[in-house]
Amino acid sequence: MIDSTKSEKQSSHEFKRELGLFDSTMIVVGSMIGSGIFIVSADMSRILGSSGYLLLVWLITGIITLIGALAYGELAAMMPFAGGQYVYIREAYNPLMGFLYGWTLFLVIQTGTIAAVAVAFAKYTSVLIPWFSTKNILLELFGLKISAGQLLAIVSVLVLTTININGLKEGKVVQNIFSVAKMIALLGLIILGLIIGANANVIAANFSNMWSPAKIHLANGVIDHIEQLAGFAVVAAIGTAMVGSLFASVAWENITFIAAEIKNPKKVLPWSLFLGTMIVTILYILANVSYLFVLPLVGNPAAADISGAGIQFAAEDRVATAAAHFIFGDVAVTVMAVLIMISTFGCNNGQILAGARVYYAMAKDKLFFAATGELNKKSVPAKALWFQAAWVSVLCLSGTYGQLLDYVVCTVLVFYTLTIIGVFILRKRQPDAERPYKTFGYPLVPALYIFLAASISVILLIYKPDFTWPGLIIVLLGVPVYFIWNRKDGKSLA
Repeated sequence: MIDSTKSEKQSSHEFKRELGLFDSTMIVVGSMIGSGIFIVSADMSRILGSSGYLLLVWLITGIITLIGALAYGELAAMMPFAGGQYVYIREAYNPLMGFLYGWTLFLVIQTGTIAAVAVAFAKYTSVLIPWFSTKNILLELFGLKISAGQLLAIVSVLVLTTININGLKEGKVVQNIFSVAKMIALLGLIILGLIIGANANVIAANFSNMWSPAKIHLANGVIDHIEQLAGFAVVAAIGTAMVGSLFASVAWENITFIAAEIKNPKKVLPWSLFLGTMIVTILYILANVSYLFVLPLVGNPAAADISGAGIQFAAEDRVATAAAHFIFGDVAVTVMAVLIMISTFGCNNGQILAGARVYYAMAKDKLFFAATGELNKKSVPAKALWFQAAWVSVLCLSGTYGQLLDYVVCTVLVFYTLTIIGVFILRKRQPDAERPYKTFGYPLVPALYIFLAASISVILLIYKPDFTWPGLIIVLLGVPVYFIWNRKDGKSLA
C-alpha cells in the first residue's frame, strides 16, 4: 500500500502548488520537442526508403505515446506525489525496481538527455557565433579535449539550473515562453513548407509510390547496396526506424515528476499528459508531411545540391534546415539555428526542472544522497538541482552522452512498459484506491501498448544489439548499488 504519511509530506506539506493546466501542458510539450524532430527523419528514411512507411512510423509512435500518456494519467491522478514514475514503479513492484529506474534516470536518461540537448544548443549557436564550435578546442587535459561548444553547453545548463533554484514560478515562466515560441516557430515552418515550399514534382515522386520500402546499406559513407524489403523485414525496419521517432517523442512523463507542485493534480495531470502528447504528435506528423512536400525522400550522399541529397542524405541529417533552404534561401541556416536554439533551450529547462524531483523523492526513501531530499527557502530541491547539473557537466566534458543515449532508447521503452503493467498490478492489488481518472479503454488499450512496446524492444534487441544490451547492463549495475546503499544505511533488505 502507498505510504500516505510519506506521500503527504512529499506532495503538499513542503512544495508549493503553482502549476496550472497551461503550465503543465507546456512542460509536456517543451520537454518533448528538442532537436530530434529536425534531424531523425534522415536516418529513418535511410532505413525505410518509403514516404508511406516514414509517416506510418511517426503515426505509430504518436499512437503509442498517446496510449502511454493516458495510462500514466491514471497513476498520476492516483499518486500525485513528487517523483512521479519513480513512485509508480516503487508502488507497483518494490523499492529495488524503483531504485533501478531512478538510478538509470540519473546516470543516463535524464542527465544524458540534458547533456546532449545542451551540446546541440551549443552547436547551433556556433552557426551564429563560430567561436562556440565544438571543434574549437580550448584545452587538452590528460587526453581530454575541451571545446568552446562544451563550455557553452555547461554554461547553459548552469544558467537554467540557477533560474530553477530561484523558484518554481521562475522556471515555469521560462518554460511557457520557450514552449509557446517553439510551437509557433515549428507550426510556421510547417505551414510555409506546405504552401510556399511545396514542389509538385517532389510531391509526385514522394507520394506516387509510397509503399515500396528499401533499406540503404552504406560503406564508408557511400551506398553499398539497396535492400528491397518484404515480409518480416518490413516489420524489423519499422521497429529499428522507431529509435529515431521514439527519441524525439520521449520525456512527456517529466510532468509526473513535478506532481507535488501542480494545482488540482488529479484533474490537471491526466489532461496535461493527453493535451501535450496530442499537440506534439500532430506537429511531428505535419512536420514530416512538410518535409515530403519540399524535399525528395530518396537521395544520394554524393549529390552536390540539397535536392539531390534528399531527405535521406541531408547535410549532417539536418532535414529541417534543408527544407527551410527552399523556403528562405541561404538565410535558412540562420533561421533554423535560431529555431533549434529556442527549442533546445526550452527543452532543457523542462528536463532540468523535472529531473531533480525524482532524486528528491529517492532521497526521501533513503535511496539517494540525503542532501538532495531538502528544499530551499523557495520550496525547490536546490541541492538536487546542483547535483544534477554537476553530473550533466561531467557528461558534457566526457563527450559520451550521445553514445549513452543510444544505449538507453530500448531501456526507456522497457521502463514505460513496466510502468503501464503497473496499472494492471495496482488495479488488482489496490482495487478500492481512489482513481479520479481511469485509463481510456482499459484493459485493451494499455494491453495494446504493452504488446507494441514489448515487440519493438525485442526487435531492437535482435537487430540493434550494440545499442540495446549495454543499456540493460547499465540498469543491472544498479542492483549491487542498491544493496550496498541499503547496507550502508542499515536498512532491511526485505
